[in-house]
Amino acid sequence: MINILITDDHSMMREGLKKILNEQPDMKVIGEASNYHEAIEAVEKLDPEIVILDISMPGRNGLDVLKDLKAEHSKLKVLILSMHPEERFALRAIKAGASGYVTKENAAEELVNAIRKLHHGQKYISSALAEQLADHYGSDASKLPHELLSDREFEVMCKIAEGKSIKEIADILSLSPATVATYRARVLEKTLLKSNVEITSYVYRNHLID
Repeated sequence: MINILITDDHSMMREGLKKILNEQPDMKVIGEASNYHEAIEAVEKLDPEIVILDISMPGRNGLDVLKDLKAEHSKLKVLILSMHPEERFALRAIKAGASGYVTKENAAEELVNAIRKLHHGQKYISSALAEQLADHYGSDASKLPHELLSDREFEVMCKIAEGKSIKEIADILSLSPATVATYRARVLEKTLLKSNVEITSYVYRNHLID
């Protein structure tokens, strides 16, 4: 039996996933979590084989949660479930230790197959993501500027492109405005962009947000 923990802040989404998985003869949802702290506690208490982790949870970035889980439980298999398309976060999630990435749009069709692959020691990635991984581990010279950013820098960059102010970003990410301003400065330095307008143009040109 594959024991699974579902982590998502939307109760309807958890119920939908639970229904799909509990209908499978080889799968059992042994617990749920709606935030970072509940996820950490549930993993400690229930010892699941696979965690389904929403990348966009309140209070903490999903990639940070992923890194924390893998740091404490290196053999834990984490399947990222995201409303964002692969090109935005999938490569970063795999680099951070995820075993697979499924979009919420395709969850009903892909989830069961993804979990079985993880159970058998494989990763679940699309052919498009496989190409991204191949490109990433090739020459650094071929990387786009945003691929050189840290996860937090990338997140700040996208929030700027969404039209958020420094203060708004600070509130969303639970950081100080000074820290956000530092991340913005690093984004400009690493990408050679010169303003928020150029950041916004770059982000949309490269389809980093919807």
